[in-house]
Amino acid sequence: METRKVQVTGGSTYTVSLPKPWATENGVSAGTTVEFYPEDDALLLTPQSDTERKRGSLDVSNLEGERLTRAVMTMYVSGFDVIELEAGRITTDQRNAIRDATQGLVGVEVLEETTDSVVIQDLLDSSELSIVNAVSRMRLIAGSMLEDALTALVENDDDVAEDVIRRDDDVDRLWLVVSRIFRATLRSPRAAEELGVSREDCFDYHSSARQLERVADHAAKIATLAGKLEEIPSGVAEALETLHEDAFAVLEKSMDALFAEESEEANRLGHEALASVLEIDEHTRTVDDMLRELEPIQAQSLGLIVDSLSRCADYGGNVAETALQKATPRP
Repeated sequence: METRKVQVTGGSTYTVSLPKPWATENGVSAGTTVEFYPEDDALLLTPQSDTERKRGSLDVSNLEGERLTRAVMTMYVSGFDVIELEAGRITTDQRNAIRDATQGLVGVEVLEETTDSVVIQDLLDSSELSIVNAVSRMRLIAGSMLEDALTALVENDDDVAEDVIRRDDDVDRLWLVVSRIFRATLRSPRAAEELGVSREDCFDYHSSARQLERVADHAAKIATLAGKLEEIPSGVAEALETLHEDAFAVLEKSMDALFAEESEEANRLGHEALASVLEIDEHTRTVDDMLRELEPIQAQSLGLIVDSLSRCADYGGNVAETALQKATPRP
C-alpha cells in the first residue's frame, strides 16, 4: 500500500499524485484521461475505458464435445464479446459443439466460419442487460418448473415432465448471463455504474441466482423421476404436494426479502423464511415414514423426490440469509 498527501492548487482544487509504477503499468501518462467512481466513502480511479468490444481467441485443436462447449461458455462469462476459435482444421464435431454452446447462451451467434476458425459474437449490448431482471426471470421459471414437476408426478403426465426438463436450459442460460454481468462489475466499476446496482448487491444477486439454478436442476430431476414412476398412492401424493407448497413458500418469501426495498420488510421476510425451513425438516421426516410402507423401488424414487423438495427449501433458506445480509447496514 502507498499513501499520498492531498494538496491544494489554485486555492480550491484538491490534487494527489499517482504511483508511477501503477501509472506505467496501466498506460497512464501526462494527458491521459482517467475516470472516477464514488462508492460511499471510497473513490475508485481507473484509466478511461476502451469502448471497443472485447475480443478473445482460443486454440481449440485439442478440445472436443463438452470440453469445447464449456470452454466457449467460460469465455462468454469472462466477458468477451467476440470469440475466435482456431485450429489447424475445425472438424464437424467441433462445429456442432460450438453451435451447442451458442444455443446455450443468450444473444450469441456464429459470425464467421472458415476451415480453420469459427468466430462467434455476443449481439446484446451489455449495458442494457439487467441483473435484477435476469434473476427475476430465473425466479419465475424455476418456481413454475418446481410446480409443474409435482403436477407431472401426481397426475402421471409425461408431457408436462418433458416440458419441465426442457425449461432447465432457459434457467441455465440466464444463470450464465448473471455470471457474465457479475464478473464485469468485478473487473470494472464502470459496469456497476451502468447497471445502477452496487457491486455488493450484484454479489447478492449472483449468489441467489446460483440457488435458483439449483432449484431448477432439482425440478428437472423430479420431472425425470416422475416420467419413470407409475401412479402413486393418493396419501403420498397429497403429502408431497403439501411439502412442495411449503418449500415453494420458503423460496418465494426469500426472494421477496431479497428484492424488498425496505430493510425492515427484508428482515421480517428473511427470518420468517428461515423459520419455515426448520418446519419443513420435520415435515420431510413424516413423509419419509410414509414411504417405508411402499414397495422398495417406488419408495426409493419417491425418497429422492422428497430429498429434492427439501433441498429446494434449503436453497430458499440460503437466499433468505443473503437477503438478511443485503439488508444489514453497511459499515
